Amino acid sequence: MWNGNSTNGEFVPNVSSGIDTFSIREPLGVCAGICPFNFPAMIPLWMFPVAVTCGNTFVLKPSEKDPGASIMLAELAMEAGLPDGVLNIVHGTQNIVNAICDDEDIRAVSFVGSNTGLHAHIFTSISQRKTCSVMHKCRQSNMGAKNHAIVLPDASIDATLNALVAAGFGAAGQRCMALSTVVFVGDSKSWEDKLLERAKGLKVTAGTEPDADLGPVISKQAKERICKLIQSGVEGGARLVLDGRNIVLYGNEVPGYEHGNFIGPTIVSGVTADMECYKEEIFGPVLLCMQADSLDEAMKIVNRNKYGNGASIFTSSVVAAMKFQTDIEAGQVGINVLIPVPLPFFSFTGSKASFAGDLNFYARLEFSFTLRSKQW
Repeated sequence: MWNGNSTNGEFVPNVSSGIDTFSIREPLGVCAGICPFNFPAMIPLWMFPVAVTCGNTFVLKPSEKDPGASIMLAELAMEAGLPDGVLNIVHGTQNIVNAICDDEDIRAVSFVGSNTGLHAHIFTSISQRKTCSVMHKCRQSNMGAKNHAIVLPDASIDATLNALVAAGFGAAGQRCMALSTVVFVGDSKSWEDKLLERAKGLKVTAGTEPDADLGPVISKQAKERICKLIQSGVEGGARLVLDGRNIVLYGNEVPGYEHGNFIGPTIVSGVTADMECYKEEIFGPVLLCMQADSLDEAMKIVNRNKYGNGASIFTSSVVAAMKFQTDIEAGQVGINVLIPVPLPFFSFTGSKASFAGDLNFYARLEFSFTLRSKQW
């Protein structure tokens, strides 16, 4: 028996007297992708290159907030010789999403985004819309996240602090694998004090400035939502270790950016699982701090959360690391790694409420998503 790779089929000779069996993989036809704002080049590159390589044509709907990168990618594809009509860019919001879901010629739909706002509509359209089910569209949706880190007392102090600051505040927290919650096992006060010191040293300014550590969030509406979630935690009894709302930049004046949607690094301590700021994806530079008495208790906190994109542990104990790797309920697991995002030749394996659909993104699973099997 010969087994091909993810784009090939299989062949078994003489399964019965004078009979051979072939299994082949064929392109679906037309595939579509609906992209978020936060990685306007990378996420389209998750989608259309694999689909096109497998023989499909592709309809790409970039985020209405930053569509330029997709146009640049399309221009580069044409320059490289991609025939007209193979990659198609469409712009819009709900009406375009509905059209993609309702189009009988589109056989597979990929979506990356959150579970709120317009993205909630998109997710509902892709995952629950009757026309998608009736037409048997293949669907994959990477959605919201609440990524956790568990920090044990034996963790390397400097390496852990560097990881928490980078993963919690990098990209202004606007990424699905951002670290939004850290669970300290044992005393958390000393960790919080050190986090405060490092977070206060980060420079918040326009992302185009060469010395920027944090840029603005994507819109005024996003800033208002983040501030509202921070306030909900305070009203629920949490303590603000560092408040990044209404941050003062350059003596309250940033030339050319006076009305920018800036939020500085924010650290919220004493968070509990019933707080809105914990239950909802914040998608901003906000790090929530929780406390547990043991590793088992910390893992229960993580596993009870509805999301399952990623989780990390920081420890020098091999036994604790292996227990975490085995028992944690998350698609991507990091051991002393700040953001456990897989390389492109491994699939992106978010789980629970962080994913819905048939097959995950990336690598072998992505090839299988854009192909169908036929045998004779």
